[in-house]
Amino acid sequence: MPEFTYKAKRASGEVVQGTLDVADRATALRHIDRLRLVPMAVDVVGAKPKAKPATIARTLPRVARGKKMKKPKLQDLANFSRQLANLIKSGMTLNAALGSMTSLEMGGVPTEVVKRLQEEVLEGKTLSSAMAAYPDIFSDMYVNMVRAGEQSGSMEPVLRRLADHYKRFAELRHKVTSAMIYPAFVMGVGVIMVLFFMFFMMPKFEEIFEGMAGPGGRAVEWPLATKIVMDISKTLVKPWVMITLAVLTMVTVVLVRRYMATDAGRRSWDAWLLRAPLLKGIVQPNLFGQFASTLGALLQNGVPVLTALRITQQVVPNMVLKEAIKATHDGVTDGKTIAQPLARATMDGKVDGKKVFPQLMIDMIHIGEQTGDVPGALNNVAETYENELSEKLRVMTTLIEPVLIVVIAVFVGFLLFSVLSAMFKITSSIGR
Repeated sequence: MPEFTYKAKRASGEVVQGTLDVADRATALRHIDRLRLVPMAVDVVGAKPKAKPATIARTLPRVARGKKMKKPKLQDLANFSRQLANLIKSGMTLNAALGSMTSLEMGGVPTEVVKRLQEEVLEGKTLSSAMAAYPDIFSDMYVNMVRAGEQSGSMEPVLRRLADHYKRFAELRHKVTSAMIYPAFVMGVGVIMVLFFMFFMMPKFEEIFEGMAGPGGRAVEWPLATKIVMDISKTLVKPWVMITLAVLTMVTVVLVRRYMATDAGRRSWDAWLLRAPLLKGIVQPNLFGQFASTLGALLQNGVPVLTALRITQQVVPNMVLKEAIKATHDGVTDGKTIAQPLARATMDGKVDGKKVFPQLMIDMIHIGEQTGDVPGALNNVAETYENELSEKLRVMTTLIEPVLIVVIAVFVGFLLFSVLSAMFKITSSIGR
Protein backbone atom coordinates (compact mmCIF):
# COMPACT_ATOMS: atom_id res chain seq x y z
CA MET A 1 0.00 0.00 0.00
CA PRO A 2 1.55 3.35 -1.01
CA GLU A 3 2.42 5.99 1.53
CA PHE A 4 1.29 9.59 1.05
CA THR A 5 2.61 12.77 2.62
CA TYR A 6 0.24 15.65 3.03
CA LYS A 7 0.32 19.30 3.92
CA ALA A 8 -2.97 20.77 5.16
CA LYS A 9 -4.44 23.73 6.98
CA ARG A 10 -6.63 23.82 10.08
CA ALA A 11 -9.65 26.11 10.39
CA SER A 12 -7.51 28.40 12.56
CA GLY A 13 -5.02 28.77 9.73
CA GLU A 14 -2.33 26.53 11.26
CA VAL A 15 -0.46 24.41 8.69
CA VAL A 16 0.12 20.74 9.58
CA GLN A 17 1.98 17.89 7.86
CA GLY A 18 1.74 14.11 8.11
CA THR A 19 1.75 10.75 6.32
CA LEU A 20 -1.02 8.29 5.41
CA ASP A 21 -0.96 4.63 4.34
CA VAL A 22 -3.93 4.43 2.00
CA ALA A 23 -4.76 2.84 -1.37
CA ASP A 24 -4.83 5.96 -3.51
CA ARG A 25 -4.79 9.74 -3.52
CA ALA A 26 -8.60 10.08 -3.47
CA THR A 27 -8.74 8.01 -0.28
CA ALA A 28 -6.02 10.20 1.22
CA LEU A 29 -8.04 13.32 0.43
CA ARG A 30 -11.16 11.86 2.04
CA HIS A 31 -9.17 10.93 5.14
CA ILE A 32 -7.76 14.46 5.39
CA ASP A 33 -11.28 15.84 5.08
CA ARG A 34 -12.45 13.60 7.95
CA LEU A 35 -9.67 15.12 10.04
CA ARG A 36 -11.37 18.52 9.42
CA LEU A 37 -8.34 19.80 7.52
CA VAL A 38 -8.11 21.66 4.21
CA PRO A 39 -5.55 19.85 1.98
CA MET A 40 -2.81 21.96 0.41
CA ALA A 41 -0.60 19.22 -1.09
CA VAL A 42 -0.79 15.40 -1.22
CA ASP A 43 2.12 13.41 -2.74
CA VAL A 44 3.20 9.77 -2.92
CA VAL A 45 6.39 9.06 -0.96
CA GLY A 46 9.25 8.30 -3.32
CA ALA A 47 7.29 9.07 -6.50
CA LYS A 48 8.88 11.08 -9.28
CA PRO A 49 7.59 14.60 -9.63
CA LYS A 50 4.69 14.70 -12.02
CA ALA A 51 3.18 17.48 -13.97
CA LYS A 52 0.56 19.31 -11.99
CA PRO A 53 -2.72 17.48 -12.57
CA ALA A 54 -5.39 19.33 -14.41
CA THR A 55 -7.75 20.91 -11.96
CA ILE A 56 -11.46 20.51 -12.26
CA ALA A 57 -11.74 24.11 -13.47
CA ARG A 58 -9.53 23.26 -16.48
CA THR A 59 -11.47 20.12 -17.41
CA LEU A 60 -14.95 21.57 -17.15
CA PRO A 61 -17.14 20.93 -20.19
CA ARG A 62 -17.68 23.81 -22.60
CA VAL A 63 -21.18 24.36 -21.30
CA ALA A 64 -19.70 25.42 -17.96
CA ARG A 65 -16.47 27.12 -19.04
CA GLY A 66 -17.10 28.58 -22.49
CA LYS A 67 -20.77 29.45 -22.33
CA LYS A 68 -21.85 32.53 -20.42
CA MET A 69 -23.88 31.48 -17.41
CA LYS A 70 -27.05 33.13 -16.28
CA LYS A 71 -26.32 35.62 -13.53
CA PRO A 72 -28.12 34.60 -10.32
CA LYS A 73 -30.54 36.91 -8.59
CA LEU A 74 -29.35 38.80 -5.52
CA GLN A 75 -31.77 36.86 -3.31
CA ASP A 76 -30.42 33.58 -4.69
CA LEU A 77 -26.87 34.56 -3.69
CA ALA A 78 -28.13 35.59 -0.27
CA ASN A 79 -29.85 32.22 0.22
CA PHE A 80 -26.78 30.31 -1.01
CA SER A 81 -24.43 32.21 1.33
CA ARG A 82 -26.71 31.85 4.36
CA GLN A 83 -27.28 28.12 3.82
CA LEU A 84 -23.55 27.46 3.45
CA ALA A 85 -22.89 29.47 6.63
CA ASN A 86 -25.53 27.45 8.51
CA LEU A 87 -23.96 24.15 7.44
CA ILE A 88 -20.46 25.28 8.47
CA LYS A 89 -21.80 26.51 11.81
CA SER A 90 -23.41 23.11 12.44
CA GLY A 91 -19.94 21.54 12.50
CA MET A 92 -19.54 20.36 8.91
CA THR A 93 -16.27 20.76 7.11
CA LEU A 94 -16.31 23.01 4.05
CA ASN A 95 -16.15 19.98 1.74
CA ALA A 96 -19.04 18.25 3.51
CA ALA A 97 -21.08 21.47 3.52
CA LEU A 98 -20.61 21.87 -0.23
CA GLY A 99 -21.58 18.24 -0.70
CA SER A 100 -24.78 18.86 1.23
CA MET A 101 -25.46 21.98 -0.86
CA THR A 102 -25.50 19.89 -4.05
CA SER A 103 -28.68 18.16 -2.88
CA LEU A 104 -30.47 21.46 -2.23
CA GLU A 105 -32.39 23.51 -4.75
CA MET A 106 -30.51 26.83 -4.53
CA GLY A 107 -32.13 28.56 -7.49
CA GLY A 108 -29.61 30.78 -9.27
CA VAL A 109 -26.46 28.80 -8.36
CA PRO A 110 -26.33 25.70 -10.64
CA THR A 111 -25.87 22.35 -8.92
CA GLU A 112 -23.08 21.47 -11.39
CA VAL A 113 -21.08 24.48 -10.23
CA VAL A 114 -21.50 23.57 -6.56
CA LYS A 115 -20.31 20.01 -7.32
CA ARG A 116 -17.20 21.35 -9.04
CA LEU A 117 -16.51 23.70 -6.16
CA GLN A 118 -16.62 20.69 -3.83
CA GLU A 119 -14.26 18.68 -6.04
CA GLU A 120 -11.77 21.52 -6.32
CA VAL A 121 -11.80 22.10 -2.56
CA LEU A 122 -11.23 18.36 -2.10
CA GLU A 123 -8.22 18.63 -4.42
CA GLY A 124 -6.70 21.28 -2.19
CA LYS A 125 -7.81 24.55 -3.76
CA THR A 126 -9.29 27.30 -1.65
CA LEU A 127 -12.98 28.06 -2.05
CA SER A 128 -12.24 31.60 -3.24
CA SER A 129 -9.93 30.44 -6.04
CA ALA A 130 -12.50 27.82 -7.09
CA MET A 131 -15.26 30.47 -7.15
CA ALA A 132 -13.07 32.81 -9.20
CA ALA A 133 -13.48 30.46 -12.17
CA TYR A 134 -17.19 31.42 -12.34
CA PRO A 135 -17.28 35.24 -12.57
CA ASP A 136 -20.82 35.17 -13.98
CA ILE A 137 -22.05 33.68 -10.70
CA PHE A 138 -19.59 34.86 -8.05
CA SER A 139 -18.55 38.49 -8.46
CA ASP A 140 -15.13 39.89 -7.68
CA MET A 141 -16.58 41.25 -4.44
CA TYR A 142 -17.90 37.82 -3.41
CA VAL A 143 -14.58 36.10 -4.17
CA ASN A 144 -12.50 38.68 -2.28
CA MET A 145 -14.72 38.55 0.80
CA VAL A 146 -14.52 34.75 0.84
CA ARG A 147 -10.73 34.99 0.46
CA ALA A 148 -10.60 37.38 3.42
CA GLY A 149 -12.67 34.91 5.44
CA GLU A 150 -10.27 32.10 4.56
CA GLN A 151 -7.25 34.13 5.58
CA SER A 152 -8.79 35.19 8.88
CA GLY A 153 -10.32 31.80 9.67
CA SER A 154 -13.82 33.32 9.94
CA MET A 155 -15.61 31.83 6.95
CA GLU A 156 -19.00 31.47 8.62
CA PRO A 157 -19.32 35.14 9.75
CA VAL A 158 -18.15 36.34 6.34
CA LEU A 159 -20.76 34.22 4.56
CA ARG A 160 -23.44 35.65 6.85
CA ARG A 161 -22.33 39.20 6.07
CA LEU A 162 -22.46 38.36 2.37
CA ALA A 163 -25.98 37.00 2.82
CA ASP A 164 -27.06 40.16 4.65
CA HIS A 165 -25.42 42.35 2.02
CA TYR A 166 -27.14 40.69 -0.94
CA LYS A 167 -30.44 40.48 0.91
CA ARG A 168 -30.29 44.23 1.58
CA PHE A 169 -29.61 44.95 -2.09
CA ALA A 170 -32.40 42.59 -3.15
CA GLU A 171 -34.86 44.35 -0.84
CA LEU A 172 -33.85 47.79 -2.14
CA ARG A 173 -34.22 46.67 -5.74
CA HIS A 174 -37.60 45.15 -4.91
CA LYS A 175 -38.74 48.41 -3.35
CA VAL A 176 -37.74 50.42 -6.41
CA THR A 177 -39.31 47.90 -8.80
CA SER A 178 -42.53 47.71 -6.76
CA ALA A 179 -42.77 51.49 -6.70
CA MET A 180 -42.56 51.57 -10.51
CA ILE A 181 -44.97 48.74 -11.29
CA TYR A 182 -48.24 50.53 -10.51
CA PRO A 183 -47.38 53.80 -12.33
CA ALA A 184 -46.15 51.84 -15.35
CA PHE A 185 -49.33 49.74 -15.37
CA VAL A 186 -51.60 52.78 -15.13
CA MET A 187 -49.69 54.61 -17.86
CA GLY A 188 -49.74 51.55 -20.09
CA VAL A 189 -53.48 51.10 -19.70
CA GLY A 190 -54.05 54.80 -20.37
CA VAL A 191 -51.95 54.79 -23.55
CA ILE A 192 -53.72 51.66 -24.84
CA MET A 193 -57.13 53.24 -24.18
CA VAL A 194 -56.22 56.44 -26.05
CA LEU A 195 -54.73 54.56 -29.03
CA PHE A 196 -57.74 52.24 -29.20
CA PHE A 197 -60.05 55.24 -29.26
CA MET A 198 -58.04 57.07 -31.94
CA PHE A 199 -57.59 54.06 -34.24
CA PHE A 200 -60.91 52.25 -33.89
CA MET A 201 -63.56 54.27 -32.07
CA MET A 202 -63.09 57.72 -33.60
CA PRO A 203 -63.48 56.56 -37.23
CA LYS A 204 -66.77 54.88 -36.22
CA PHE A 205 -67.95 58.08 -34.54
CA GLU A 206 -67.12 60.07 -37.67
CA GLU A 207 -69.38 57.80 -39.73
CA ILE A 208 -72.15 58.22 -37.15
CA PHE A 209 -71.73 62.01 -37.15
CA GLU A 210 -71.94 62.18 -40.95
CA GLY A 211 -75.08 60.02 -40.91
CA MET A 212 -76.70 62.17 -38.23
CA ALA A 213 -75.83 65.38 -40.04
CA GLY A 214 -77.48 64.14 -43.23
CA PRO A 215 -76.80 65.58 -46.71
CA GLY A 216 -75.87 68.93 -45.24
CA GLY A 217 -73.44 67.44 -42.77
CA ARG A 218 -70.46 68.94 -44.55
CA ALA A 219 -71.64 72.43 -43.62
CA VAL A 220 -71.60 71.67 -39.93
CA GLU A 221 -68.87 73.61 -38.11
CA TRP A 222 -67.26 71.02 -35.83
CA PRO A 223 -66.13 72.15 -32.36
CA LEU A 224 -62.41 72.74 -31.94
CA ALA A 225 -61.91 69.68 -29.70
CA THR A 226 -63.64 67.46 -32.25
CA LYS A 227 -61.54 68.89 -35.09
CA ILE A 228 -58.30 68.17 -33.19
CA VAL A 229 -59.26 64.58 -32.37
CA MET A 230 -60.56 63.91 -35.89
CA ASP A 231 -57.42 65.29 -37.53
CA ILE A 232 -55.15 63.23 -35.29
CA SER A 233 -57.20 60.09 -35.88
CA LYS A 234 -57.26 60.57 -39.68
CA THR A 235 -53.51 61.12 -39.67
CA LEU A 236 -52.67 58.10 -37.54
CA VAL A 237 -54.73 55.61 -39.55
CA LYS A 238 -52.84 56.39 -42.76
CA PRO A 239 -50.36 53.58 -43.55
CA TRP A 240 -47.53 55.89 -44.61
CA VAL A 241 -47.81 57.81 -41.35
CA MET A 242 -47.52 54.62 -39.28
CA ILE A 243 -44.59 53.40 -41.36
CA THR A 244 -42.84 56.76 -40.99
CA LEU A 245 -43.40 56.82 -37.22
CA ALA A 246 -42.14 53.23 -36.91
CA VAL A 247 -38.99 54.00 -38.92
CA LEU A 248 -38.30 57.19 -36.98
CA THR A 249 -38.77 55.34 -33.70
CA MET A 250 -36.39 52.56 -34.73
CA VAL A 251 -33.76 55.00 -35.97
CA THR A 252 -34.03 57.04 -32.78
CA VAL A 253 -33.67 53.94 -30.59
CA VAL A 254 -30.61 52.75 -32.55
CA LEU A 255 -28.92 56.16 -32.41
CA VAL A 256 -29.63 56.56 -28.71
CA ARG A 257 -28.33 53.07 -27.93
CA ARG A 258 -25.17 53.70 -29.92
CA TYR A 259 -24.60 56.98 -28.13
CA MET A 260 -25.28 55.36 -24.76
CA ALA A 261 -22.74 52.64 -25.61
CA THR A 262 -19.99 55.29 -25.69
CA ASP A 263 -18.30 56.51 -22.53
CA ALA A 264 -19.36 60.10 -23.22
CA GLY A 265 -22.99 59.13 -23.74
CA ARG A 266 -23.13 56.92 -20.67
CA ARG A 267 -21.51 59.60 -18.54
CA SER A 268 -23.89 62.30 -19.79
CA TRP A 269 -26.88 60.12 -18.96
CA ASP A 270 -25.58 59.17 -15.52
CA ALA A 271 -24.75 62.80 -14.72
CA TRP A 272 -28.26 63.85 -15.80
CA LEU A 273 -29.80 61.21 -13.52
CA LEU A 274 -27.90 62.68 -10.57
CA ARG A 275 -29.23 66.18 -11.36
CA ALA A 276 -32.77 65.46 -12.63
CA PRO A 277 -35.24 67.34 -10.38
CA LEU A 278 -37.54 64.41 -9.62
CA LEU A 279 -35.36 61.39 -10.31
CA LYS A 280 -32.38 62.50 -8.23
CA GLY A 281 -34.42 62.00 -5.06
CA ILE A 282 -34.48 58.28 -5.88
CA VAL A 283 -31.22 57.85 -7.80
CA GLN A 284 -28.87 59.56 -5.35
CA PRO A 285 -29.87 57.70 -2.14
CA ASN A 286 -29.82 54.42 -4.06
CA LEU A 287 -26.31 54.98 -5.43
CA PHE A 288 -24.86 56.43 -2.23
CA GLY A 289 -26.31 53.57 -0.19
CA GLN A 290 -24.94 51.02 -2.65
CA PHE A 291 -21.48 52.61 -2.58
CA ALA A 292 -21.31 52.79 1.22
CA SER A 293 -22.77 49.32 1.77
CA THR A 294 -20.37 47.63 -0.66
CA LEU A 295 -17.23 49.42 0.53
CA GLY A 296 -18.20 48.97 4.18
CA ALA A 297 -18.83 45.24 3.77
CA LEU A 298 -15.47 44.73 2.04
CA LEU A 299 -13.48 46.69 4.63
CA GLN A 300 -15.32 45.05 7.52
CA ASN A 301 -14.23 41.62 6.28
CA GLY A 302 -10.56 42.52 6.03
CA VAL A 303 -10.27 43.28 2.30
CA PRO A 304 -7.44 45.83 1.75
CA VAL A 305 -8.72 49.35 1.18
CA LEU A 306 -7.29 49.67 -2.35
CA THR A 307 -8.78 46.35 -3.40
CA ALA A 308 -12.08 47.31 -1.77
CA LEU A 309 -12.19 50.60 -3.69
CA ARG A 310 -11.41 48.84 -6.96
CA ILE A 311 -14.21 46.31 -6.43
CA THR A 312 -16.65 49.03 -5.37
CA GLN A 313 -15.82 50.93 -8.55
CA GLN A 314 -16.86 47.85 -10.53
CA VAL A 315 -20.08 47.33 -8.56
CA VAL A 316 -21.44 50.90 -8.71
CA PRO A 317 -23.33 51.33 -12.03
CA ASN A 318 -23.02 55.12 -12.38
CA MET A 319 -20.10 56.46 -14.46
CA VAL A 320 -19.80 59.69 -12.46
CA LEU A 321 -19.45 57.73 -9.22
CA LYS A 322 -17.03 55.31 -10.88
CA GLU A 323 -14.73 58.23 -11.78
CA ALA A 324 -14.98 59.62 -8.25
CA ILE A 325 -14.13 56.23 -6.73
CA LYS A 326 -11.18 55.80 -9.11
CA ALA A 327 -9.88 59.23 -8.09
CA THR A 328 -10.29 58.17 -4.47
CA HIS A 329 -8.34 54.96 -5.19
CA ASP A 330 -5.52 57.01 -6.69
CA GLY A 331 -5.63 59.45 -3.78
CA VAL A 332 -5.41 56.67 -1.17
CA THR A 333 -2.49 55.20 -3.12
CA ASP A 334 -0.74 58.55 -2.70
CA GLY A 335 -1.36 58.49 1.05
CA LYS A 336 -4.61 60.45 1.35
CA THR A 337 -7.64 59.41 3.36
CA ILE A 338 -10.85 58.18 1.74
CA ALA A 339 -12.84 61.29 2.65
CA GLN A 340 -10.45 63.80 1.06
CA PRO A 341 -10.73 62.67 -2.60
CA LEU A 342 -14.47 61.98 -2.20
CA ALA A 343 -15.00 65.56 -1.02
CA ARG A 344 -13.26 66.96 -4.14
CA ALA A 345 -15.16 64.85 -6.69
CA THR A 346 -17.42 66.96 -8.96
CA MET A 347 -20.07 66.12 -11.57
CA ASP A 348 -18.18 67.71 -14.47
CA GLY A 349 -14.64 67.14 -13.24
CA LYS A 350 -14.03 70.86 -12.61
CA VAL A 351 -12.71 72.07 -9.27
CA ASP A 352 -15.60 74.48 -8.73
CA GLY A 353 -18.27 72.15 -10.15
CA LYS A 354 -21.22 70.60 -8.33
CA LYS A 355 -20.05 68.02 -5.80
CA VAL A 356 -20.86 64.35 -6.37
CA PHE A 357 -21.13 63.28 -2.74
CA PRO A 358 -23.13 65.22 -0.12
CA GLN A 359 -21.30 66.85 2.77
CA LEU A 360 -23.14 64.68 5.31
CA MET A 361 -21.66 61.55 3.77
CA ILE A 362 -18.15 63.03 3.69
CA ASP A 363 -18.39 64.14 7.34
CA MET A 364 -19.55 60.69 8.50
CA ILE A 365 -16.69 58.96 6.69
CA HIS A 366 -14.21 61.53 8.03
CA ILE A 367 -15.39 60.85 11.60
CA GLY A 368 -15.00 57.12 10.97
CA GLU A 369 -11.40 57.69 9.86
CA GLN A 370 -10.66 59.72 12.98
CA THR A 371 -12.16 57.06 15.28
CA GLY A 372 -10.59 54.18 13.38
CA ASP A 373 -13.95 52.66 12.41
CA VAL A 374 -14.42 53.38 8.71
CA PRO A 375 -16.50 50.22 8.11
CA GLY A 376 -18.88 51.23 10.90
CA ALA A 377 -19.18 54.75 9.50
CA LEU A 378 -19.88 53.42 6.01
CA ASN A 379 -22.55 51.10 7.37
CA ASN A 380 -24.18 54.09 9.08
CA VAL A 381 -24.04 56.00 5.79
CA ALA A 382 -25.63 53.06 3.97
CA GLU A 383 -28.40 52.78 6.55
CA THR A 384 -29.04 56.54 6.40
CA TYR A 385 -29.49 56.57 2.62
CA GLU A 386 -31.45 53.33 2.56
CA ASN A 387 -33.93 54.85 5.01
CA GLU A 388 -34.03 58.02 2.90
CA LEU A 389 -34.67 55.96 -0.23
CA SER A 390 -37.50 54.06 1.44
CA GLU A 391 -39.12 57.32 2.54
CA LYS A 392 -38.72 58.91 -0.92
CA LEU A 393 -40.25 55.85 -2.57
CA ARG A 394 -43.16 55.91 -0.14
CA VAL A 395 -43.82 59.60 -0.83
CA MET A 396 -43.42 59.15 -4.57
CA THR A 397 -45.85 56.24 -4.78
CA THR A 398 -48.33 58.14 -2.60
CA LEU A 399 -48.22 61.21 -4.85
CA ILE A 400 -47.84 59.61 -8.26
CA GLU A 401 -51.04 57.56 -8.11
CA PRO A 402 -53.45 60.53 -7.93
CA VAL A 403 -51.32 62.48 -10.43
CA LEU A 404 -51.52 59.66 -12.97
CA ILE A 405 -55.24 59.25 -12.40
CA VAL A 406 -55.79 62.97 -12.99
CA VAL A 407 -53.63 62.95 -16.16
CA ILE A 408 -55.45 59.96 -17.63
CA ALA A 409 -58.81 61.42 -16.62
CA VAL A 410 -57.93 64.65 -18.47
CA PHE A 411 -57.08 62.74 -21.66
CA VAL A 412 -60.13 60.51 -21.49
CA GLY A 413 -62.33 63.48 -20.57
CA PHE A 414 -61.01 65.44 -23.55
CA LEU A 415 -61.85 62.56 -25.89
CA LEU A 416 -65.35 62.23 -24.46
CA PHE A 417 -65.84 65.99 -24.66
CA SER A 418 -64.84 65.97 -28.33
CA VAL A 419 -67.44 63.30 -29.07
CA LEU A 420 -70.24 64.78 -26.98
CA SER A 421 -69.68 68.33 -28.23
CA ALA A 422 -69.95 67.07 -31.82
CA MET A 423 -73.19 65.27 -31.02
CA PHE A 424 -74.64 68.40 -29.38
CA LYS A 425 -73.58 70.46 -32.39
CA ILE A 426 -75.30 68.08 -34.82
CA THR A 427 -78.45 67.89 -32.68
CA SER A 428 -78.72 71.66 -32.46
CA SER A 429 -78.21 72.05 -36.22
CA ILE A 430 -80.92 69.46 -36.98
CA GLY A 431 -83.41 71.29 -34.71
CA ARG A 432 -82.99 74.41 -36.84
